[in-house]
Amino acid sequence: MSRAFVNAHCARLAGATHSDPWGGGHDAWKVGGKLFAVVGAMEDHGVAVKCPDAETARLLIEVGRGLRAPYFHASWLRIPWGLVPDEELAERLDTSYRLIRASLPKKLQASLG
Repeated sequence: MSRAFVNAHCARLAGATHSDPWGGGHDAWKVGGKLFAVVGAMEDHGVAVKCPDAETARLLIEVGRGLRAPYFHASWLRIPWGLVPDEELAERLDTSYRLIRASLPKKLQASLG
C-alpha cells in the first residue's frame, strides 16, 4: 500500500479528480467537488477516507484498522501505510467514493458517468 497505489486506484473511479488544495504535496481526490480521499504531504502518514458514519470509524479504530483522521470529521479514518492489505484499502477507497458520490445532487451524479 502506498501513495502510488491510492492515486492509481482513485484515478480509475468515474468522475474522480485530483488536486493539491492546500499546497505542499497533498493528494486530494474529489468527486463532484467533494473530498473522498486525502493523502497528506508526508508520505509516511497514510490516507484518510470517509466512513458511513462516526460509529463505523470508531469501530474500525477500535479493531486496529485505522486511526482518527486529524483535521477531519469523526466519520473519517486515517489508514497508515502497511496497516491493511491492498484489497481492504481498495474497498475503503471505493466505499468513501460511493458515499460522497451518493450525497451529490442526482443530476451531477448522472453527469459523472
